[in-house]
Amino acid sequence: MDNTPAYLPLLLLSSLLALSQVAAAQLSFTIDSVTLNVNPSGKIKTGTMVDLYCEVIVSKDQDVELTHIFNFLHNDVLAYSKNTTDTAVSFQLTPARAANSGTYECRVTVLNKDRRSITQKLLVTGLQTPVLQVNSTRPFVGEEVTATCSAPEEAGSLCFYFYQNGEQTKLVRATGNSNMVETRLEMKHTGDVHLHCNYGIQMMAETRRSNDSNAIQVTVKELFITPVMNILPGIVIEGDIVEFVCSVVKPPFPVSVFLTKDRKVLKQATNSLNHRLRVLAEDSGEYVCKAERGNLQRETYKSVKVKDLFAKPVLVMRPKEVFEGVNFTLNCKTGGHSNERIDIEDVKYSLFLNQVLLTSGGRYNATAHSSLNGNYSCQAHSHGRGQTQKVVKKSNQIVLAAKVPVSVPRLSVVGDRLILGKPFQLQCRSENGSLPITYSLQSPKNKVVSQVVNTLQDLAIFNVTAIDKSSDLKSFSCNARNHPSQPLRAGGLSRTPIIIEPVSKPGLSVRPTNVAEGQDLNLTCSVQQGTPPITYTWYSSKSDKPLWSTTGNVMQGSHVLQSVSKEHDGGYYCVTSNPSEDSRRSAVITVGVKMAPWKKGLIVGLCILLTVAIIIVIIIKKGFRPSHRKKTGDLSVKAASTKDETLRLTHGTANEAANLTPGVMGRNVWSENVSGSESDDQRSEGIPDVQYTDVQPLEVDPNRDPVKKGTDTVYSEVRNSLQGVVKLEQADGQGSVEYAQLNHSDHELEDQEHEP
Repeated sequence: MDNTPAYLPLLLLSSLLALSQVAAAQLSFTIDSVTLNVNPSGKIKTGTMVDLYCEVIVSKDQDVELTHIFNFLHNDVLAYSKNTTDTAVSFQLTPARAANSGTYECRVTVLNKDRRSITQKLLVTGLQTPVLQVNSTRPFVGEEVTATCSAPEEAGSLCFYFYQNGEQTKLVRATGNSNMVETRLEMKHTGDVHLHCNYGIQMMAETRRSNDSNAIQVTVKELFITPVMNILPGIVIEGDIVEFVCSVVKPPFPVSVFLTKDRKVLKQATNSLNHRLRVLAEDSGEYVCKAERGNLQRETYKSVKVKDLFAKPVLVMRPKEVFEGVNFTLNCKTGGHSNERIDIEDVKYSLFLNQVLLTSGGRYNATAHSSLNGNYSCQAHSHGRGQTQKVVKKSNQIVLAAKVPVSVPRLSVVGDRLILGKPFQLQCRSENGSLPITYSLQSPKNKVVSQVVNTLQDLAIFNVTAIDKSSDLKSFSCNARNHPSQPLRAGGLSRTPIIIEPVSKPGLSVRPTNVAEGQDLNLTCSVQQGTPPITYTWYSSKSDKPLWSTTGNVMQGSHVLQSVSKEHDGGYYCVTSNPSEDSRRSAVITVGVKMAPWKKGLIVGLCILLTVAIIIVIIIKKGFRPSHRKKTGDLSVKAASTKDETLRLTHGTANEAANLTPGVMGRNVWSENVSGSESDDQRSEGIPDVQYTDVQPLEVDPNRDPVKKGTDTVYSEVRNSLQGVVKLEQADGQGSVEYAQLNHSDHELEDQEHEP
């Protein structure tokens, strides 16, 4: 538990206050001026950003920080205040509105003194357009709606006016500093009613003046406190003691006198002061003697020119750029001196490295090395005649960072990969060497291209068009130099990159060359040149989708199309690519797929069986000749629409041809059916059922030539009919025979009947 007495903090605070009061009492200062700047000022538009900047100038005899109390007054009312040690404070109107119009003044208080600036006027014109909102746009007559009128960016004392159809119906004054009001408006009339609002702001109240009071005469006298300043001696040289005298002649009452230079109080006294100063060249300038009584101030100015005892020394290094291992020289000397006080030999020099004495003298020689890098400077010092205190002056500083000679450069391919026939980049780089470094690339055609590297982030990268063979890469070389006085360093390729040769145009071969249905088709794609791995991709001209793709380290690839069919007819090509990211396409080869041999054999076998079956039917039919004749007419056979029905029609036609023998006129050609055994034989031999059709009798044409007699003629007609049917089936496997007609005259039938 803390046992500290309660009175100790109070005692400590009292001590601090006493110390600060003592320090303030001992401090001598004066407020020179207080300035207020309003930017922009005068007449401005509403919404403009306005900056009020107040600055105070104080002269004091001690280098201590003072607290300044800045008070910004608007129409003589405090608008902003700040306590700070800064000598200037800003106050912003962000943005300025109409309520900000008026007069502005800045008052600064420092300890027990204060001072005001000149009054500035500001007029802000224009007002923000208000916003009207209602809670309902479709009220009933006699109903009230809630209306809100606001000006969010305005400030001040606002009055809001509400209108219906242009007629003012209500006035509402905003409370406090509010910039909006809410009220209720009664809707008294039916129909369209237009509502709007506006507002007014009271800028300044109207001023009324009272009657005059009684009169009292006051006489104001001039206060003569203009100070007088004398400086001795008239000609001043460095090291001399100068006396400043500042006084007010016979003041009527005590007056504070100040001696200042560059806003610094050198000395303060009452009525009169004397100040002695051993001067240097930098003490030249304007001195001010100021007399102050309350807010009344009078000032006197005089300038002092202090001549140099000797000029400021100058340090020079030769050469200006130093490389490690090279000799360099430092020289320190002054450019002039005062003959009245010293001789040039009286000036002595000392050289320093990093503020450590390096040598007594004005010259230094050494061989550059990293251990000698640093900040070099020199001092010149001398005593003037009759002076006891020497004058010391420092020279400029020289920073020595000995440069490193460039090392042998190394040449490399950017990315460590090179594609023959394509542009690439070469980088030239030295491990050691001070910047800037000039790199030069020499190509096989003796063309030289240079680049300068100025920073560590820069790279010497050269663009090369292309090379056709890897041996050309060895013909490139790189030179590096970082100063004309340094030898040229040359270097070649530091490491061999990965060299990629693009693939050549591929060739596509097909095996076998004559492919039949059901066989395998081998597609082989090959290239003559190219760096593996090589990707082979096969395509059909019928689709953009690849058939197959494979990657390998060989110069050819194969793809097999198994059990090809008629769908595989068409063109084929292959595309090759490798890490060069270039692809090449082969020529298109057209492949035709033939019918399978077994299909051909099947068709031939079916034809032979069909022919044999027809012949057998004809022979069998000729063994059953009809005994009656009948006129034959047009025989119309309506064929079936399927292949089976076509074959049935074919057999029917053949039987009709076989029965074109003499018979009884008017009888159905097929009225004599074969026996049950014959039908069974036909079915066992695979002969299809026959469809039957009645034959309409036709008139005999006497002008028609008779047909040839004999079985040879009949067989020829049947064979021709069979060939026609077979050809028709081959031409359209899915079609059907629409109809077949057989027209024969009675005369022709009779001729056939009498043949032996």
